[in-house]
Amino acid sequence: MAAAGSAGESSGVSSSRRTQGNNTPSYDRLVTVFAPNGRLYQVDYAWNAVRLEGVTSVGVRGADSVCVVGQRRARATKDKLLDTASVSRLFPITERVGLLATGIAGDGRALAHEARNQTAEFRFKWGYEMPPDVLAQWIADRAQICTQYVSKKPSGVVAMVLGIDDEKETPQLFTCNPAGYFLGHKAASVGHKDREAVNFLEKKMKNNPSLSFPETIQMAISALQFALKEDLKATEIEVGVVRKDDPTFRLLTVAEIDEHLKAINQSKQN
Repeated sequence: MAAAGSAGESSGVSSSRRTQGNNTPSYDRLVTVFAPNGRLYQVDYAWNAVRLEGVTSVGVRGADSVCVVGQRRARATKDKLLDTASVSRLFPITERVGLLATGIAGDGRALAHEARNQTAEFRFKWGYEMPPDVLAQWIADRAQICTQYVSKKPSGVVAMVLGIDDEKETPQLFTCNPAGYFLGHKAASVGHKDREAVNFLEKKMKNNPSLSFPETIQMAISALQFALKEDLKATEIEVGVVRKDDPTFRLLTVAEIDEHLKAINQSKQN
């Protein structure tokens, strides 16, 4: 840091003009300041926060259902005294829409709370449930606003939104990221080992297979196991599903997850 109180320096130097030790302007102090390469470093840091949390999430859209799978917590910081059932990144937003938040746990919980309020206001105003794509757009708009004002911190979380479109009667899966945009997916992964899971999903879903409800769940779990290079226990993951025949969003029980893990192990042996 440059010494203060020089005779020729004004004490009112703007913080955005301050320099680091290498005399290079510090473009990462304010989210509203672009670096010469066109990047907003605070947004990049939000992306890094998502990966540094140490958890990975996977979502898969089947023919008549959609499933998301997430780790309950990072295994590297496992606490033997912790009740894992109390740790969740998967939130029901409405009766038919769910959200899986990957990244900083506090940001994810705050996002889920705001999303519930927003969907409640939407239902009160229009008389029907907010569709998944409309919720995804609202989350993306919320994130983008944080890149416009220095008083707002970019959210260190990527949200997966899943649900059934009531008009099209098709499953929907979206991701909403800290940069402020959302994308629809056949399958997606975010977090620490997202690249490995995406490579697995690209190979398995290359020819657009028509996945049944059990196959959709097992595909998502298999992708997560492949990315983490280990066999997971039912208590270490949480699985959220919505299906066309029963559009209510719900979390699978430990017993149901264990049945799918057994089916995956049997398919590996055959």
